[in-house]
Amino acid sequence: MPRDEFCVVSPTDPDPQWPDGYVAVLREAGAQEKTIPYCIGWVRRFFARFPGRQRRDLGRAEIEAFLSETAAHPGVGNWQIQQARDALELYYAKFRGISLEPRKFMPARPHEPNPSVLLPTRSDIQNDVLRYTNQDVSVKREKTQVGEREGTPNAELQTPNVEAEKAAGGDARPVGTCNWKVLEERLKDVLRTEHYAYATEQSYVAWVRRYVAFHAWRKPSTLEAKHVHAFLKHLAKEAQVASSTQNQALNALVFLYKKVIKKEIGDFGDFPRARRGFRLPVVASREEVKAVLDRLSGRDHLICHLLYGTGMRVSECLRLRVQDIQFDQHRIVVRGAKNDKDRYVPLPRSDERPLREWLARRQDLYESDKAKNMHEVEVPYALARKYPNAPFAWGWQYVFTSYEYSTDPRSGHVRRHHLDEQQIQRAVQGAVRAAGLTIRFTPHCFRHSFATHLLEAGQDIRTVQALLGHAKVETTMIYTHVLNKGPLGVVSPADTL
Repeated sequence: MPRDEFCVVSPTDPDPQWPDGYVAVLREAGAQEKTIPYCIGWVRRFFARFPGRQRRDLGRAEIEAFLSETAAHPGVGNWQIQQARDALELYYAKFRGISLEPRKFMPARPHEPNPSVLLPTRSDIQNDVLRYTNQDVSVKREKTQVGEREGTPNAELQTPNVEAEKAAGGDARPVGTCNWKVLEERLKDVLRTEHYAYATEQSYVAWVRRYVAFHAWRKPSTLEAKHVHAFLKHLAKEAQVASSTQNQALNALVFLYKKVIKKEIGDFGDFPRARRGFRLPVVASREEVKAVLDRLSGRDHLICHLLYGTGMRVSECLRLRVQDIQFDQHRIVVRGAKNDKDRYVPLPRSDERPLREWLARRQDLYESDKAKNMHEVEVPYALARKYPNAPFAWGWQYVFTSYEYSTDPRSGHVRRHHLDEQQIQRAVQGAVRAAGLTIRFTPHCFRHSFATHLLEAGQDIRTVQALLGHAKVETTMIYTHVLNKGPLGVVSPADTL
């Protein structure tokens, strides 16, 4: 969602109890303190959506129209829509004492939660808007079909009329409308069965959601190859995404149809994959690397020094377990890296003492968690069943752990996870600004610099390939283009004048 739209603040509320009285209502309803500012923001954005209208005159129809417009943005999740709905309903029912017309969802069985009520899908919101209001909302924009974009009739892609379905005695949900909650669960189940990474799972779910929303939330099983072509063409021409982004979206749709829906909609080889250009990695000089490291301290300095000294990716470093550090052999075991491969990387001698001191402090935290019976850690696959004590053992603990507990999005267990990558990214960005560097220096730049500086020192390219974990030597050869001695060691003719 555009930042300008999200940051709109409504005029001063005539109610003198706003927002303190509303905050008291939220706390009484059991809202967490960290969510209260967001609830206030949702109410402000709602009233900014209807300028010039009295707040007491707004009701259920306007709320559903606002939620539908908000849900139309790809970056807004279902949980945010539910948060906005709860905030607005509490504002009217509890704070202002104004009753709202009830939502007309299908009734749940007694004593059983209705998933569509707890977490409504986009199609449910659209149906409510069509029932309660005739306003010109962004639902009409979502109904703009592929046929109109391509200049062809869009009659076959029109969303069925809800009122016509109800008059005919049918279900309130339009025929052929996707139930996103069910599709999302099926997609996640297959991804986890195939042992895809959690980051890949999030990415594929987001792309499938954009694809279904692009076609007015029709069931993917009713779509054909031309609909996939139209979506990819929209990404390339209108959204102007990068080639790698377009290919990622195509991979997500291939997975959806082949693994989840199991429908042949045509040869995916005919789909045009975007051409990827050639990009050089950002490599810093030794002086620039030193300037960044000198402006880091404590944990951040140790992590970044390991990144430069071992060539690990940021995620690989943060996922290190205590048992992966082998001081006697001066090496680190990188397990389950890209493509689920293990490899060895050298443990820099200069990092051994700081790393031992860090592990000593880390063990104190582990003993503190153990006293509270909160020392469980995630272990891969079914090792927890094969070795029941593994999740509680010191050797399986993360080296660089978070200072707070978090909920596992898959299992729901509350425990310490490893450190978030964003914290390292922010620390490096601050150090780069303090050093006054102009290059686009990121934590991944340490890995590029590691490989390039080894090649400059005369190290064999096959050795560098093994240290980086590249499957093909052609991937490693990209660093020969950024050597300080010039590409392939060629001396410029200008230097011979």
